[in-house]
Amino acid sequence: MRWHLWLMRGLFLVALTVSAQSPEAHGVLLDDFSRTDGRSLVGTRWEGFTDRVMGGRSDMSAGVIQTADGPAMHMTGRVTTENNGGFIQVRLPLSENGRFDASQYRGVAVTVRGSGDNYYVHLRTAHTRMPWAHYPQKLPVTGEWHRVELPFTEFEGELTLGGRPVDTNRLRSIAIVAAKADFQADIQVRDIALY
Repeated sequence: MRWHLWLMRGLFLVALTVSAQSPEAHGVLLDDFSRTDGRSLVGTRWEGFTDRVMGGRSDMSAGVIQTADGPAMHMTGRVTTENNGGFIQVRLPLSENGRFDASQYRGVAVTVRGSGDNYYVHLRTAHTRMPWAHYPQKLPVTGEWHRVELPFTEFEGELTLGGRPVDTNRLRSIAIVAAKADFQADIQVRDIALY
């Protein structure tokens, strides 16, 4: 009978420990580029575009490649500030209805490598209605794979109304961007997640 009490106490402590773990400890993987149907792990498709939508002259190529470490999104291109341009990007809508509740997470995590220095992660929310409004944060890149964690609290609004912080209750998209300089972009992303 005594072993039964010890077993019940042990199960209670395990259940208590599991329930006390915060959602941040688990995170959510948005994409690891493993699906073969062209969709992300959240069911949406990556979109690529450049400053040419507003008259710029940057060029881009993007797609999933196979590396020695598995699949990765590979974006390359010539970023130029000519004609008021200066960006290329791949963007992931986070849901079909345009809203994704990320309030239980602390930020964005990206496993990345590449060359060059002018890379960013851009967030868009329900409050970034104008095409040029976004929340950027610098994405440090080296020639070796490494994981970068970008806290939501460090994303600052650019061309957003009212200087609001990121509304993590209503995220719309996450983008990997090469911008703000004349350079040859070359970046690979192995996975992207919320942590």
